[in-house]
Amino acid sequence: MSSDRRLVLASASPARLSLLRQAGLAPEVVVSNVDESTVTAPRVAEQVALLAAAKAAAVAKQETDALVIGCDSLLEFHGKPLGKPADAADARDRWQRMAGRSGVLHTGQALFDVQDGAVVGRDIAVASTVVYFATPTPQEIEAYLATGEPLAVAGAFTLDGLGAPFVRRVEGDPAAVVGLSLTVLRTQLAKRGLAITDLWRR
Repeated sequence: MSSDRRLVLASASPARLSLLRQAGLAPEVVVSNVDESTVTAPRVAEQVALLAAAKAAAVAKQETDALVIGCDSLLEFHGKPLGKPADAADARDRWQRMAGRSGVLHTGQALFDVQDGAVVGRDIAVASTVVYFATPTPQEIEAYLATGEPLAVAGAFTLDGLGAPFVRRVEGDPAAVVGLSLTVLRTQLAKRGLAITDLWRR
């Protein structure tokens, strides 16, 4: 049974949009424009949860009837949160430190159910995945930096792009590392009485 509920992604991330489309969903994109620098928390997992909720809330205010998904990802490395690098030098430093080691990629995911202009349901979850990095050569790091890709993503790496060969393995949900956990989304929708298949647009 299909649903006519609108799905809105409160993120400019092409990777998140691609994940949802590959799963048969057709979200609209409304960028939240939340100032991420104003959101902090003692633990990295809490921070991504707060950021995801803030993004979903900002877009939910603009909607009258929609399911709004807000997301945020940070790499926890040696207890510190790593978002997008400030510049190429920052990304280079990170890769020199991460090479051969591991970190935890936390993705916060908030689903806000908006009906008749009011938020009638909120579900906020965090998917945490251990990422084991390979040891790229200095030449590989420089070539990767030259592409610009690591400057645009949390932790300065991707699983769905040019950075994939530099990740040895992950423990957890690979989709969450890309930016959005489809497993978590399925559970969140179920709490609202919806099956993810209800939202398929294929």
